[in-house]
Amino acid sequence: MKTLNCVIIDDEPLAVKLLESFVNKTPGLNLLASFTDSVEAIAYVKETPPDLLFLDIQMPDINGMELARMIQGDTRVIFTTAFQEFALESYEVSALDFLLKPIRYNKFLAAVEKAQTWFGKTSPEPAPATPTPETIFLKVDGEYRQIPLSGILYVGGMKDYVMFYLEGERKPLITHLTMKAVEDLLPESLFMRVHRSYIVALNKIRSVDRNDCIYIGDEIIRVTDAYREQFTNYLKSKFPG
Repeated sequence: MKTLNCVIIDDEPLAVKLLESFVNKTPGLNLLASFTDSVEAIAYVKETPPDLLFLDIQMPDINGMELARMIQGDTRVIFTTAFQEFALESYEVSALDFLLKPIRYNKFLAAVEKAQTWFGKTSPEPAPATPTPETIFLKVDGEYRQIPLSGILYVGGMKDYVMFYLEGERKPLITHLTMKAVEDLLPESLFMRVHRSYIVALNKIRSVDRNDCIYIGDEIIRVTDAYREQFTNYLKSKFPG
């Protein structure tokens, strides 16, 4: 079993000390660093990506959800928080697990075992492919709504918010997410980003004209230069002639 390198980020020093003690007595874990300042932490994590990040959610400057969306590569997140209402939202950023404070060691150990399985450390067999989800949850007007992927036409960005345009709905659903977070949330086999501010459902495209304008729903979306090659390759794969 290969050791997983870890980083702890929590603005409460006592919470950090508890997690440090858990990491230090758990085989297969190596603590790289601990932080109570989320701004310092993100700079370190970007330069020295850990395998596993134990991350609080309610923090000043940058909260845990925002920080998790900045993480790239193979780093996986285990959230640690006193607020159970964040549990559902944590899965929007592909968290491995969600530990509710006060954290007991047996719960911590179960989360670590889940991480070791995800990284393929406990079994020589490859992990099974993750099936494409059929629905996603969005936080809209203070409540979580389950949205079928098959009903999404396209997604439009608006500063720190995104708008989900659905079939049969006159108004979009507006939620506080970044376009990058939405891009990670939606299966790439079904959706593609074609513009800085737009992600389209590939099977909802009615037509594409010679100017690379996509006709979808009641909208015409122009494919911009940054995304043209990827979109052109997609079209060629569907119409090789």
